[in-house]
Amino acid sequence: MDFFERQRKVRAASKRMVFLFILAVLGITAVVDVPLVAFATSALPQPVTTEQLVLVTLAVSVFVLLMIGAVSVVQTLMLRHGGGIKVAESLGGVRVPDMPDDPQLKRYRNVVEEIAIAASTPVPVLYHLPNEPAINAFAAGYTPADAVVCVTQGTLDMLNRDELQGVIAHEFSHIVNGDMRLSLKLIGVLAGITVLAVIGRVLYYSGDGRSSRDRDRGNGIPLWLAGLVIMAAGWIGVFFGRLIKAAVSRQREYLADASAVQYTRQASGLTGALKKIGGLEAGSQLNSAKVENVSHMLFGAGMKLSSLYATHPPLLDRIRVFEPDFAAGNLEALRRRWSRQRPNGLAEDAQMNFAGGSVAPPPGPRSAGDYTAAVGNPTAASYAAGARMRDAIPQRIAHLAHNPDTVVPLIYGLVFDRKPDVRQAQYTVIARHHGKPLADEAWRCAGELLNLDPQLRLPVAAIAFPALRSRPATETRLMTSVLGELINADGRVDVFEYCLGTLVFVHLHEALTSGSPWQSRRQNLAGAQGAVCNLLAVLAQTGNSDPQAAAAAFQAGIAVAYPQQSIPFMPGLGVSVLEQVWPVIDGLEGNDKAAVVSAVVTTVMADRVLTVEESELLRTVCGVLHCPVPPVF
Repeated sequence: MDFFERQRKVRAASKRMVFLFILAVLGITAVVDVPLVAFATSALPQPVTTEQLVLVTLAVSVFVLLMIGAVSVVQTLMLRHGGGIKVAESLGGVRVPDMPDDPQLKRYRNVVEEIAIAASTPVPVLYHLPNEPAINAFAAGYTPADAVVCVTQGTLDMLNRDELQGVIAHEFSHIVNGDMRLSLKLIGVLAGITVLAVIGRVLYYSGDGRSSRDRDRGNGIPLWLAGLVIMAAGWIGVFFGRLIKAAVSRQREYLADASAVQYTRQASGLTGALKKIGGLEAGSQLNSAKVENVSHMLFGAGMKLSSLYATHPPLLDRIRVFEPDFAAGNLEALRRRWSRQRPNGLAEDAQMNFAGGSVAPPPGPRSAGDYTAAVGNPTAASYAAGARMRDAIPQRIAHLAHNPDTVVPLIYGLVFDRKPDVRQAQYTVIARHHGKPLADEAWRCAGELLNLDPQLRLPVAAIAFPALRSRPATETRLMTSVLGELINADGRVDVFEYCLGTLVFVHLHEALTSGSPWQSRRQNLAGAQGAVCNLLAVLAQTGNSDPQAAAAAFQAGIAVAYPQQSIPFMPGLGVSVLEQVWPVIDGLEGNDKAAVVSAVVTTVMADRVLTVEESELLRTVCGVLHCPVPPVF
């Protein structure tokens, strides 16, 4: 199943969730109507007419529907901005320092950065649950730029590096495929249909002390009894909520497992993590009282549930997908072994002589077809390139990228010009907006970056993203504005400058607002033809200085996006024309988006060579479309 098919599956699951939610709300309303109508009519003059009964029933139904809808909407809106952070902190999560000293946290950060570079996505903000001894993890957020990855202390303690890679790659599958957005929406939806359990409990306890007085006055139904019935109806909401979570979650776990194995080039890491969950007493169950809210978004089952409600496939079934001969007896043997000596992840790394060196590169894509197939579908080559890029970033520059105090000057330093007069003008711009100390630091960072391999410039920006997100919103908005001034300081914009400026702007906007920076409207491929042609023309010219070769590359892309159409090549377009392209192609969906990505890859790979500039533009296009593209190193 390709990336776009998985996204269609997520959209189908979202529609299924809405359908089940509507059924649940109607069922709950019908159940709640009986006690509430009886309670309301008991206060009316007797006898109650049919018209009064209908009006009371209608009023009660509207009240229940509005209450459920309001709670769901409010909870969804609360999670829309910084929802991943809110979920992690609600479970007791602690943010991983930007420059951790703990070797477990360093390993965790490095693994996440390698996979993020391999997926060409912003590095998520990292959290861990220090009071959870079980093995578990989750990813949460509305967009990849808004994502949070959180692991338990047991994951850090007991998994070796390969196993940690398997778990993190599993979570990245949820990030890039849109699963985590669905998971956050599900939390909001379920808040509405389970709220009656809370209201019923309040009514029950508030009415209990007056029950005898109610009976003395001859009231039809005491408040405590109405509360009891509503509380029971609330548990019907819990029942439906668990069914909804099970209905939309189980199959996604199989898909994420498969993506993780494809990503990390071996199954032993993922299956090793699953075996440790099954073989250790703590398993994957969390101690937090709020585990019910997030059970559908965890790597492993966070609580004991019957098979009817299970949000995850059985553990043995997940292992047997990759190791068909693995049996329940094998898990029992692991339990006996680990009951005597609990596994230690860092010690296992030492035994395997892991030294953090570069990963040997498997063969990369050799044609447009190979590369297109890898878009959105991480492979061993993707992971190897990501790991090698992360290893190749000098430690001094990585330190600057991780440090919130130096990350803004570092980003400015990436666009400092080599010409002294332009560089001085850029320094003046920074000093005017931020003051001389920050301008001096940007100058020093630019010096550190002079000899950086051009292929590593966007990966450096990617690993800097969590530190950028930690800066105040007013500062990040100012930074994007100043970055634009620096880029235009010499009166021209090259490909790297444009790509960096666009990615920083888009990702920071999404991190702050959880939404697109453009008012994109839904588009079909025919309606987007002008924008797509401009995009392909820019790409064709970027990789080919020869006009005939550029025209041939353009026509190769057009043949994919608009077969059977004759569209002339338009030379002379600069990267600034892409400002009008993004709002249009951002509105494409499904097969249309897939066709554009395929046309883009075909254009840049027409000469079977991918230059650094082409790679940067391709990464930017796919970043805007939230479509992971494999790096080439």
